[in-house]
Amino acid sequence: MPRRSQGFTLVEAIIVIVITGIVATFAAVFIRLPVQGYVDTAERLALADAADTALGRINRELRLALPNTAQVTNGGTTLTFVLTKAGGRYVDVNDAPPAAILPLRFDKASTQFDIVGPAPTGRAAILAGDLLVINNTGVPPANVYAANRDNVAVVASIAGSRVTLNANTLGTQSPPPYRFRIAAGTVTYTCASGQLLRHFIRAIPTPAAPAIGASNVVANGAQCAFGSVVLPNQAGTALVTASLRLTSASGEAISLVRSTQVENMP
Repeated sequence: MPRRSQGFTLVEAIIVIVITGIVATFAAVFIRLPVQGYVDTAERLALADAADTALGRINRELRLALPNTAQVTNGGTTLTFVLTKAGGRYVDVNDAPPAAILPLRFDKASTQFDIVGPAPTGRAAILAGDLLVINNTGVPPANVYAANRDNVAVVASIAGSRVTLNANTLGTQSPPPYRFRIAAGTVTYTCASGQLLRHFIRAIPTPAAPAIGASNVVANGAQCAFGSVVLPNQAGTALVTASLRLTSASGEAISLVRSTQVENMP
């Protein structure tokens, strides 16, 4: 038979298969580690991005917290604060305004008053259902969390610079320059069952009504801890710390910590 018509023998085929398997094994060993390293790095970057986004949101909202409302409870797994959206100065009777200008009165009767200057606009615009807060010192009754609070009223409407309240429930007056703040509601961050949750309620809870509102998932695979300390030699200032650890399904983990300075001067 001519040589060009001859094929591989069974022994030659087996030898080729064995050699190919050995080469493939060595190639897999050298390729697997770089590929696995790339996959692990990409997964850690995704976790770091998710953790940074979550802590960034907490940080931004904490900077808008109503003075003396940031509280850490449940062994450091819950952070609660009242979220403000606007503020301003109200006309007071001590300003001796003309008859056309209505001052904010603390007589539990007058439900209308005028703002000094133009009303906030855009995302900070005052809306019906928003909460007007006066001089929240954190000491009852000037404490929005207290059952006997008298520094919170619900906004009914606003027309120009004139605000109408649902009812005048105010008894606490702020010192000059007679400031007020507008709160949108209460935010609560909780860490439980491997999830970081954000709760929001368009109200300020009290011991008689402690509901924290509907929840949204901020991060999965989460373990978190919150802390709050009063800064020494800095009256009216606290430092709130949020620590977040995220773990993926494959076991990769990332930990981030962020601190926010909270101003507690009402």
